[in-house]
Amino acid sequence: MTAALSHLDAPPTVDVAVRDRLARLVGDPVPAGSEAPAANVFAAGCASRVVLDHVTSKWGVLVIVALSETSLRWGELRRGIEGISEKMLAQTLRTLEADGLVHRAAQPSIPPRVDYSLTDRGHELAVHLLPLVRWVGANAGEMLGGR
Repeated sequence: MTAALSHLDAPPTVDVAVRDRLARLVGDPVPAGSEAPAANVFAAGCASRVVLDHVTSKWGVLVIVALSETSLRWGELRRGIEGISEKMLAQTLRTLEADGLVHRAAQPSIPPRVDYSLTDRGHELAVHLLPLVRWVGANAGEMLGGR
């Protein structure tokens, strides 16, 4: 038997088996009508990791949840999300807008008025984030109470 053939018959390494199991865990579906390969959030170079970072950052989650029921102006978001700096709010809104989750509507008025709302994709994400945020709120006190 040649070395090349014995390599093909060898069982997969533990690392490959673990990566395959993890990929199956999250399903990694291929978007409908897409010819792109399935995303694998466990792979270091996967673009889905960038999006995951955007939507699961503390400020990203809070902005998406804040916009889940209605559109808000920049100042309303700034006052409603305590602790977020102007710089972080602006950066988070730009990132979520670039990702197609937030819509920015500038009104041609004096003074200028800008409203932020969720896109359809943003609303779809909010449906998943709201239960997570509720769970965190319900359990944070008990989890951190002993510290």
